[in-house]
Amino acid sequence: MIIKYKISLLIYVFLGIGFGDGKTVHPVILVPGDGGSQVEGRLTNKTSTVHYICEKNSDWFSLWLNLEQMIPEVVDCWVDNMKLKYDPKTRRSMNNEGVEIRIPGFGNTTTVEWLDPSMRSFSGYFAKIADHLVRVGYERGKSLHGAPYDFRKAANELSEYFVEVKKLIEETYLSNDNATVIILTHSMGSPMMLYFLNNQSSAWKEKYVRSLVTLAAPWGGTVRALKVFAVGDNLGAWLLSEKKLMWEQRSSPSLAWLMPQETFWEEDEVFVVTTERNYTISDYEDFFNDLNEPNAWLMRQDTVNLLKGLPAPNVEVFCLHGSGVDTTEALVYKKGEFPGADPSKILKGNGDGTVNYRSLIGCTRWAEQQSQPVTHHEFPGIDHLQILREDEPAKFVANLINHLNIQMQEERKNETESLFTVEGSNLRKMKYRVPDATNHSDFIDFHFLDD
Repeated sequence: MIIKYKISLLIYVFLGIGFGDGKTVHPVILVPGDGGSQVEGRLTNKTSTVHYICEKNSDWFSLWLNLEQMIPEVVDCWVDNMKLKYDPKTRRSMNNEGVEIRIPGFGNTTTVEWLDPSMRSFSGYFAKIADHLVRVGYERGKSLHGAPYDFRKAANELSEYFVEVKKLIEETYLSNDNATVIILTHSMGSPMMLYFLNNQSSAWKEKYVRSLVTLAAPWGGTVRALKVFAVGDNLGAWLLSEKKLMWEQRSSPSLAWLMPQETFWEEDEVFVVTTERNYTISDYEDFFNDLNEPNAWLMRQDTVNLLKGLPAPNVEVFCLHGSGVDTTEALVYKKGEFPGADPSKILKGNGDGTVNYRSLIGCTRWAEQQSQPVTHHEFPGIDHLQILREDEPAKFVANLINHLNIQMQEERKNETESLFTVEGSNLRKMKYRVPDATNHSDFIDFHFLDD
């Protein structure tokens, strides 16, 4: 049964009743989406560059998000350093020759709270939600962690990352009084964690995971991915050039992964209209070839079945997203515009400005597929990034998580009280005898004096 509104939940969430008081909380792991992790690079003996101002050697430096890398001409160096090379034989992507890439701050929250290391306001990501969680009892680095990753790649190329995520969850569980972990995701981080959870045993998930809280998840992909392949995307940063970023984005397997999925769109629905022909979900290979990006079709084949049928995670889900924001549904080109030029017209429909509504509500399918509850909530008028940056959804998320903490604290209190029987007015005696470690044949009775 899908739960649209829980009276008890909404009372806590909207009114903020019962904020944290230092008790044990469900630790939270923040998992970002596409463009939601800082990226650092190092150059070592690059054999060629795209511009004379581009360096061939360097120490580690900030690649994303770094506005100094986005100024005219320098951005060409950035594209060359950030883009991937795809090997059609191994079906794997790799960095350009002479370029090393690393994702800083795994386990920390700073690099997912702020995309610019200087933490300037325009680069805020999970920062507002993290601040609200701290106010309800969370501590960065103890009960609040980040799990950034190389967002250029899809789940099939991130096996080492998933090993680290599993380790982080297990260690965080142990260091927080065996409190189950909440995985809080945004955008592409949501299918990324769905893939992770679907590769864990039921016993492991029951032991370590309290719930999956998703924000603006593209469960069925998004038409905007086609737009990015065609004309680029500045990822919501108005200072950045879509056209310049396009050449890096086209090399990313993660973008092919986010193309509209078959079970969410009909075969005859048209995404791209030109005077010569139209492109539907059945025409991806032709679409990529006409863009002169044949490797993109291979990347699509590599990723199309990673979450085939959108299998349920089999953990409790809170699926939150915006709606009622104009979102790309189709691109319309006049004669001579495709490929190469911007479309004359972009048809819009319901969504969060980035992800189409039908994809955002994909999580509701799980209500009939798993025994764990699925709670769905919309924020009308809130777009894909506002769900992170606006106060209303940020408070909502913090209050929702705090409500889950109150539930756990009450359950633990009741479990503790059930271990004792009252003897007299001030003595509690444990129901169960504990073996004496010094003599395994004897037992010790623990007595506790009430305050």
